Amino acid sequence: MGEKYFVKKIDKPVCWEVEVPGSKSMTNRALLMAALTEGTVELEGVLFSDDSRYFLSSLQSLGFELTVKEIEKIVTVVGCNGEIPKKEAEIYVGSAGTAARFLTAMLGLSDGSYVIQASEQMKQRPMKPLFDLLEGVGAEITYLEEEGFLPIHIRGCRNRSEEGGMLRGEKDSEVTEKKSVGKKDTEMIKELYLELDISKSTQFLSAMLLISPMVKRGMKIHITSEKTDGSYIRITRKMLEEAGVTAGFDGRDYTVPAGASYKKTHYRIEPDVSAACYFYGAAAITGGSALVKNVHSDNSQGDMKFLEVLRDMGCAVEEEPEGIRVTGPEVGKLKGTELNMNDFSDQALTLAAMAPYANSKVRMTGIGHIRGQESDRLHAMAAELGKAGICCAEEQSAITIFPGQPKAAVIETYEDHRVAMAFSLLGLRTEGIVIDHPDCCKKTFEEYFEILERLTEEK
Repeated sequence: MGEKYFVKKIDKPVCWEVEVPGSKSMTNRALLMAALTEGTVELEGVLFSDDSRYFLSSLQSLGFELTVKEIEKIVTVVGCNGEIPKKEAEIYVGSAGTAARFLTAMLGLSDGSYVIQASEQMKQRPMKPLFDLLEGVGAEITYLEEEGFLPIHIRGCRNRSEEGGMLRGEKDSEVTEKKSVGKKDTEMIKELYLELDISKSTQFLSAMLLISPMVKRGMKIHITSEKTDGSYIRITRKMLEEAGVTAGFDGRDYTVPAGASYKKTHYRIEPDVSAACYFYGAAAITGGSALVKNVHSDNSQGDMKFLEVLRDMGCAVEEEPEGIRVTGPEVGKLKGTELNMNDFSDQALTLAAMAPYANSKVRMTGIGHIRGQESDRLHAMAAELGKAGICCAEEQSAITIFPGQPKAAVIETYEDHRVAMAFSLLGLRTEGIVIDHPDCCKKTFEEYFEILERLTEEK
């Protein structure tokens, strides 16, 4: 791809049909669940990207048996029912937030001793709420560099419930009655009780829910932050339920019952809606149409909400047998909008790149947490649009973008795949938009710019 990608300005509405890779979020959730299942589990439609490869290589480093068929997008995992084959190992999670959070949780409840290494980018991302939680139940964490951040050495806290012992934080929370030899005996069920703040990342909660079958006596997670739910948590709960594990939620507490175990032995990974939205955004700003194959209305990913945003801005959104098609309004008639994007913030950058071409301002709120993702994404929006001559008002948790004709600019990507892919949209209607270091999109969609090149060259 090279160090720079020169986006081709197009002078007519797009008319695109594309396929996108599998969902990163669902791929990595399914990989972890497979590792915790007893026996062989097959995953189809797997995303192969930097993030998923780090997850796969980490599982291999931990001793799990994997069969990888990248061309067919199939991975087979031999799960060990909550056991980790190697009791001592070192893993490298790169910049993959899901791998870092999910695998840390699993290792924290193991009976082994492990080193978790990460990229310089991942070393700056928040991990402390998860570390504190794991230390609270007995895991031992030694920081190898900066306190509260990766890399770490972690000695797992083995769940001793089978021997009648309790993890720190377990409490007598439920009394059940049973009849025995004509009389009632009382049996105390000791569940693992946890408190967790998810304001900085919902991945902490997803991580604990995903490894909950490792705690045989059940688990209750009390959420202490104002935010208690989110689209990615709902994906986690849905995948757990489909695999035979119920994660109850009463608005503040998440509960997984005693004896939970994964039963599912085949997963079909959904197409990545986050990736699909770049092509939908192209249709919106050019007045054209884009169909993304195999994306349907029953897709469980939170970014499906972005389709409603596009509809509100004047686009037509229609489901066809092959997938969902978005058709943009006539150029100049894309409407501005004001909305809270907290629950589907991966699309904030996409909307930011579209915003200059709307007929009124675009204001996004509820996105302060994206400052702590692969880059400070909120600041990246303002900085890179500013380079292109677009007026923005940046706030701590919000941004307002005013319409205008962008000028040529070199877009810094901050090693952030979403910055690179989203800002390519800016160049579809503006000459001279250059994406610096486009290879960072390998994190989730390594063929994105090759596909964009082909589409923009089509006559």
